[in-house]
Amino acid sequence: MTPQNATPAPDAPVKNRTTPAQFRVVICDELSPAALSIFREKGFEPEVKLGQTEAQLVALAPGVHAFVVRSATKITRKVIEAAPDLRVVGRAGVGVDNVDSDAATERGVVVMNTPTGNTVTTAELAITLLTCLARHVPRADALVKQGQWTKKGLTGTELTGKTLGIVGLGRIGRVVADRALGLKLNVVAHDPYLSIDKGSGIAGVELATLDTVLAASDFVTLHVPFMDSTRNIISKERIAKMKKGARLINAARGGLVDEAALLAALESGHLAGAALDVFTEEPPPKDHPLLKRADVIATPHLGASSEEAQFQVAVDIAHQICEFLVEGVAHNAVNAPAVSAQTLREIAPFTLLCERLGAFLAQVSDKPVRKLELTIAGDITKKDTRHLPLALLSAVLRHQGVDEGVNLVNAPVLAKERGIQLLESRESTDAVFQSAIHVRATCDEGETHTVSGAIFGRSGMIVNFDGLELDLEPKGAVLITRHDDQPGVVGMLGTILGSHRINIRRIELGPASHYTPGGRGLATGVLSLYEEPGQPVLAHLRSLEAVRDVRIVRL
Repeated sequence: MTPQNATPAPDAPVKNRTTPAQFRVVICDELSPAALSIFREKGFEPEVKLGQTEAQLVALAPGVHAFVVRSATKITRKVIEAAPDLRVVGRAGVGVDNVDSDAATERGVVVMNTPTGNTVTTAELAITLLTCLARHVPRADALVKQGQWTKKGLTGTELTGKTLGIVGLGRIGRVVADRALGLKLNVVAHDPYLSIDKGSGIAGVELATLDTVLAASDFVTLHVPFMDSTRNIISKERIAKMKKGARLINAARGGLVDEAALLAALESGHLAGAALDVFTEEPPPKDHPLLKRADVIATPHLGASSEEAQFQVAVDIAHQICEFLVEGVAHNAVNAPAVSAQTLREIAPFTLLCERLGAFLAQVSDKPVRKLELTIAGDITKKDTRHLPLALLSAVLRHQGVDEGVNLVNAPVLAKERGIQLLESRESTDAVFQSAIHVRATCDEGETHTVSGAIFGRSGMIVNFDGLELDLEPKGAVLITRHDDQPGVVGMLGTILGSHRINIRRIELGPASHYTPGGRGLATGVLSLYEEPGQPVLAHLRSLEAVRDVRIVRL
């Protein structure tokens, strides 16, 4: 039987045609020896090539069927294009930032990761930091080793009966909740993509708004990914809402906490301590003020650093690659379920387009997306398009705060957990294009958006957004404005961007539906930029009286 988290290839090209020994598997980073044993037991003869530069990888790429990496080695577009036989890149870990997934998809190469291997380890680190923070363990250890046998300033607090607030109730957050309940902590949690009315699904864990969680908690621990919507989620304003004397733990991602605001809260005594496994800049500067404080515990991003986790991700990726090469079944595929390389090549532009449309919709929406209506139209309907709704859904989930484990295989399950509905329809022809993708997103509080895309050559373009006809390459930074439909606004936008040395690649405008001389209603501006503007630039744009909304979409 095919496991639930895998998709069989309809016409897997490799089964019964090539023996394992004929596949060339290259391991590029240090892995547990258990992975090598698994490959050899399955009949493969893996090559170990550590510390390779891009040029060295390009040189050895011809004839390689699988690359296996952790986080050090980068599998770039150049490497992928130099490997005509490449079928899979396996990442022993969660994040795939070091793999050019777009290039892989274009070439029909599956990218897979191991999203569950470090779940327990990361969760346990958060609990470890919590207990050490409560009892001043690192500070006490340092004093004793300095020859000071004293309890002064080391009076801690019991965990029993205290309240732990968990921000982000994904895989890791749920394990943290389970361990915390075992320690007799009261647990409240916030996850913007779980309905408070439906509950957390964990006995004893109450869901609440973020402000409610912060106000009620003696300890707050973060378990969300880093993205625009979570940048500085623990801000100066939110820290002010935390209970006086509370303690903060971040073993998730740097950038979730406004470090300057945290420092101020510690200095004022509003917060009693913090434990940080991650920082906005890693490694943090040696003179970072938080590192000088006795009430701050700092560790060097140890989330996945346990023998068990490193063993598990190595074992997982070895099994996954073996099964894909031999059986044509992909577990935890990040870019596509396992279908034939020929099919992947044929639908690759549409897969990428659906990912871009999903990312676009999630970022232009103020409220969480609750329903997606996907229409696939034209000649593409004659192909195997199972990937397209999954690509759309996984992109929306990633940009709505789901942790990095989301992929095309588990996206439907994660969407169901978060109350996101996906409806798919097919039309044999499109009114304008040979093939097109149309998506309508319905969000909380009745917010809706529509976006359409088409393929020109093998490149995807966004051709319509909320009724505005576009010719937008879904790439890089896109500035979207809602502004008064009156003369001079576009010139002011361009002047401000120019003053900050931000160059405009392309600009498209949509007038208000009922324009009258002198201006009336709101217009939409879509500006494709060469450089991404920082917060000061966006603040400058928002200061214009005629501008109602400014946001950056990253594609």
